[in-house]
Amino acid sequence: MIGQPVDEAKAERAREMRQAPTPEEQLLWQRLRRNALGGLHLRRQQIIDGFIADFYCHAAGLVIEIDGPVHTERQSYDEERDAVLESRGLRVLRFSNEDVRINLQSVLTHILEAARQTELPFPRREGAGG
Repeated sequence: MIGQPVDEAKAERAREMRQAPTPEEQLLWQRLRRNALGGLHLRRQQIIDGFIADFYCHAAGLVIEIDGPVHTERQSYDEERDAVLESRGLRVLRFSNEDVRINLQSVLTHILEAARQTELPFPRREGAGG
């Protein structure tokens, strides 16, 4: 996010995660990239307040997390992390790896509906100078 100080080690970790996504992140990214989902612009491995979000849509104030098995052991951390992100006015959506693999269309529909509900009230630019 613009204006945030970012630790260089954290930025390097985000780059590594973009280069080696989980299979589920890769599967979802193929459907989100290039504004393919309702024109939403999403970023991968976005650093927000020192946390690395799997996917982030600035216009909708939306963070999307894909949770693998490790998240069952770190629920307390995830709850704390979500609270920090939500305190910034962001909405956090969490999907399991299984959801992405088995119910991808449902996941996409849920993301699009959430984005439409939370889209920030500033005008979108309609090309250069607009």
